[in-house]
Amino acid sequence: MLLAYPFRVLVPRRAAPEAATSVAVALLLLAAAADLVPTPVVTALAAGAGATLAGLRLSRLASRRDTDPTPRAAGVLLDAAVVVAGLTAVVLPLTDLGHSLAVLIGSLVVAASATAGLYLLPGRSRPAASVRLRWLVESTGPAVGLALAGWLLLPTDGLPVPVRLGAALTLGGLGMAALNAFAGPRRRSGAAVCRGGVLLTLGGLVLLATLPSAPTGRVALLAVPPLVFGMLLVAVGAADAADDAEPAEAAEPAEPVAAAWPRTVLPAAVLLLASGLHLGAGRAPDRTSVLLALAAVPPLVLRELLRAGDAPTSGRRAAHRRPAGRSLRHRRATPARWPGTPEPPPDRGPGVPEGAATAMGAGSTWSPDHGSAWSGLNRRPSPTSGTPGDRAALLDALAAIGDVPVPAGALLLVDLHGTEGIGPTAREDVLAEAVHRARAVIAADDLVTGCTGTGFAVVTATGPVLAYALGTRLLSALSPPYRLAGAMLRVQTSIGLAEVSGAGPADVLRQAELARRRAVQLGRDRVEWYDAFLEEQLVRRLDLERELPGAVARGELDLVYQPVVDLADGQPVGAEALLRWRSPVLGTVLPAELLPVAEDLDLVGELEWWVLDRACRQLSDWSVGVRELWMAVNVTTRELTTPDFVQRLAAVLAAYGVPPERLVVEVSEPRVAGDLPTVVARLAGLRSLGVRTALDDFRAEHASLAQLRRLPIDLLKVGPELVSARPDGQPPLIDVVVNVGERLGVELVAEELESSTQVEGARRGGCRYGQGFALARPATAERVEAYFEEFPSASR
Repeated sequence: MLLAYPFRVLVPRRAAPEAATSVAVALLLLAAAADLVPTPVVTALAAGAGATLAGLRLSRLASRRDTDPTPRAAGVLLDAAVVVAGLTAVVLPLTDLGHSLAVLIGSLVVAASATAGLYLLPGRSRPAASVRLRWLVESTGPAVGLALAGWLLLPTDGLPVPVRLGAALTLGGLGMAALNAFAGPRRRSGAAVCRGGVLLTLGGLVLLATLPSAPTGRVALLAVPPLVFGMLLVAVGAADAADDAEPAEAAEPAEPVAAAWPRTVLPAAVLLLASGLHLGAGRAPDRTSVLLALAAVPPLVLRELLRAGDAPTSGRRAAHRRPAGRSLRHRRATPARWPGTPEPPPDRGPGVPEGAATAMGAGSTWSPDHGSAWSGLNRRPSPTSGTPGDRAALLDALAAIGDVPVPAGALLLVDLHGTEGIGPTAREDVLAEAVHRARAVIAADDLVTGCTGTGFAVVTATGPVLAYALGTRLLSALSPPYRLAGAMLRVQTSIGLAEVSGAGPADVLRQAELARRRAVQLGRDRVEWYDAFLEEQLVRRLDLERELPGAVARGELDLVYQPVVDLADGQPVGAEALLRWRSPVLGTVLPAELLPVAEDLDLVGELEWWVLDRACRQLSDWSVGVRELWMAVNVTTRELTTPDFVQRLAAVLAAYGVPPERLVVEVSEPRVAGDLPTVVARLAGLRSLGVRTALDDFRAEHASLAQLRRLPIDLLKVGPELVSARPDGQPPLIDVVVNVGERLGVELVAEELESSTQVEGARRGGCRYGQGFALARPATAERVEAYFEEFPSASR
């Protein structure tokens, strides 16, 4: 960035001599790198050219006939600074004082002259002491990082440790100060450009004093770009500052926002590059580098603490800079309104546009005298929220903390579940009590505002980690039952959290809403944090919910079949029907993604009966001839426990003429415990019908083994983790399951076998059947039928 900056600054201002000088310096550097020109000659020529051109520019500034002598005095001092810097580089090979001493003397003279010149330069910003302190804290950590990079890059041979450490610290401080000048809030002003040029010039001199010029001197070429470009920037910035100086006091413009990323990204990038070069050269970190790395930690921690503490104040300053009609400070409050209270007429204050007073809606309690821009919004939300006024208050609060140079804050959307079956008055009472509990755990400067009819929003100025902690506290505060007319009502809470990190208010609100929806999908009573991957998942979920209804009628569902093999002789004995949704919009959707959406849309029954019908029809086709194969179909416990499941299944079997023993109904073991008595009754009804039953996804746990004794099943399906060796060296758990299965008369099917090792482990462990990619992959009915043709004797 620093090398490209002169071209960005000089060329648009028609500074052709500066651009030409920069190109000439670049060509000289290439010639020296190729050993065509000695390094001292290149350093002298480049520094002389830069000092000459910058001196001419500053001489014109010093000779101007302005009424104010201040710019002329600044031009004289800055001219002296660049001339001394150029002479130091030019006469360095000729002096007898010593390499480092000569540069040190020249650097002191340059620093003294330039400091005095900058002090007299028009347009120099004079921030308050608190602002200077904050900038110092903000810059200390990156400056230490730059110093560490300098320590790693500076040569170790011929350079004493104190001199090397001092040079590294000096370079870190000068480099960070230059970044602050070029990326600060007044980075486009002439004074900032001039100050950055002075710092670059001093940095070039420090490099010139520490980098060796022998034997080849190529490393000393690193001092040339900052030295030359710094002198040119001094001249250009001083001229601009003098031209922009106004004789009369003008109205103070709005303070521009500082560019934060160069001050954060560039020091980190330089440090990473230096660390890579240091380690690539085979050098290990020494004690000094470790101490410098540790020294960067306390300033970073202090910076975060100051940001957290200054966030409300910064938000207030940002709100003051907002245009008329959007400023929080110039809004007139309307009294809080709750149900049963008449709405007061709008009251506009002086200078407030029509509609501004009522734009916040009922329930707003704006306080111009409050300590922060959004703490004045701290109010009881309207239980009939969802009005444009609530949204306007929320967006304004988000905009207030999002406009500061370093945005810090978060939005939490709180939604209450369980109030649907009560009346509107009781629902309002619950919401009012929830807001009362929330206000007891949030900070005084946080905003509470209505957002939806069943919840509210909280805007906090804290960082994301503290905001997440606030969300957990809100969950704890809102979870106790609510007393309503002598009865106790329990509600569930879903909270979506989104950071205010430069995104627009509407985007932050959308992100928090997506996170809240995710919390609802994952079971409620939780806090979900927005991220980009979450948004992709939710967008995908919305697409699924939009396209799934009507998929059966449109003929988009399909079945694939995975053969089940007898592990003793390798003969296929049956197949499992697996559902696929061939959506023309979303592509192929698997059951793991399809079924949760179908459950939420109450479409599981429609899909499962389609699967049963299609699987029985296919089984009827495969039953022609001597083959006696069985078909396994997965059924959810929700559909299995319906009262007429057994009767409807019997009707399907009769319609296709399928023997009941050829069908296997599978139910997932983890979901059985929720309604175990009804599941047992339905499975017993299926067995009385002649249909075989299977327990899928079996886990070798104590509760699962105890539950297994109650279930009337014929097959037990276990995963590959039970047939593989355990990490602790103990034998596989399949031995325990096989023993239990033999005592109960249950045959085992090892599923998801993906390697020959797992197949062999399942066979040795006592599993009769196997299923998985290592045996046969799922395929269409035609391909599976061709697979069966390879085993003419396939039977049950």
